[in-house]
Amino acid sequence: MSETSSEATKRIPPKKQTLDDAYAVPANFLEIDVINPVTHGVDKKRYTDYEVRMRTNLPVFKLKETSVRRRYSDFEWLRNELERDSKIVVPPLPGKAWKRQLPFRGDDGIFDDDFIEERRKGLEIFINK
Repeated sequence: MSETSSEATKRIPPKKQTLDDAYAVPANFLEIDVINPVTHGVDKKRYTDYEVRMRTNLPVFKLKETSVRRRYSDFEWLRNELERDSKIVVPPLPGKAWKRQLPFRGDDGIFDDDFIEERRKGLEIFINK
């Protein structure tokens, strides 16, 4: 009996990876990038949006590559919808940065390039989780 059970649980030897395997297009992939932040408007009417680009070879998608522009509030909407209608743990968004919106700051607040880049990275992490 022990010979039979050990045969049944024997490890499959790993396949050696070739350079072609390593650099070939993956069998199935879904890539989502948050890129190209652009700030629009002036004074109190300013906002920043981000390009959300998706690439895939999954057959369930009609388009293999697509791109849209979305604001932070669109990501908030998505997160709220996912939390409301599902039982999964929804990852957090990067913070709202209330202190950066206070008047009399010495920088551009939420329109500061470093802040926009940090938020972009956080949104990309969120959307990929």
